Amino acid sequence: MINPTEVNSLIRLLDDPDTEIFGHVHEKLASYGPEVIQYLENAFEQAFDPIQQERIANLVHEIQFGTVKNDLKLWYQSGAFDLLQGILIINRYQYPDLDEQRVINQIESIKRDIWIQMMNEASPVEQVKLMNHVFYSIHGFSGNTANHRDPQNSYISQVLETKKGNQISLAIIYSIIAQKLDIPVYGVNLPQHFILAYLDESRESEFEGGILFYINAFNKGYIFGRRDVDMFLKQLNLQFDKQFYEPCSNADIIKRVLRNLISAYEHLGSSEKVDELNELLNIFIVPGE
Repeated sequence: MINPTEVNSLIRLLDDPDTEIFGHVHEKLASYGPEVIQYLENAFEQAFDPIQQERIANLVHEIQFGTVKNDLKLWYQSGAFDLLQGILIINRYQYPDLDEQRVINQIESIKRDIWIQMMNEASPVEQVKLMNHVFYSIHGFSGNTANHRDPQNSYISQVLETKKGNQISLAIIYSIIAQKLDIPVYGVNLPQHFILAYLDESRESEFEGGILFYINAFNKGYIFGRRDVDMFLKQLNLQFDKQFYEPCSNADIIKRVLRNLISAYEHLGSSEKVDELNELLNIFIVPGE
């Protein structure tokens, strides 16, 4: 249990000019973890000293980043089964105070709008065309072509608000909704692109890997075939690789989101964010890989 008097006394010492005292106080406050954030935020509002304000802000960020790192590690080590949970953890990096239930409700709302119109006997193509109609025409989602490198394209809360995202964020939202409707649509980690595959394992004898067709979530859910993937890889002068055609893991999807964010922040010159996001990416890197 936190002792409010003790915590507030420590916070008052954050602007101490003696680095040793400051170091000790900083360490002690950080050891309380997320519980101390409310006290720090209250103190920040009352502080007039810019040094104290900066130190409080840095400490809050340090604690919040530590939480994101631990949550991501736990998600990965537990099997990375829930893609929505994984992308919400990444969202917490930039938006630690976000009401995540709002994001969940927005996704449920889109799902419900599709479900209401879903026919029992709809073919795979009909299912996807209905999804496309609701997702793009009714809800207005589209690829952010004007500002493709903006880091906001990678945060699910922002994509749901603005209805604009990059290839991977739109594909993530699309596949989460599809899977909630029992439509077997999964992410495929193509080089320089991210697409979706409609996977019917019962038809593996007819279709390679059971993949009936592919979907481009960035281009209004455009449906295309394996031959188009062949052509795309040929243009990039890449040799055939099974992983370019088949669904990837949720962990691979989150790694790709992190790499996109690193690239976006490098472009903006935000070196501190690049370092932190690399720390998050390292959670997935197995020594010797």
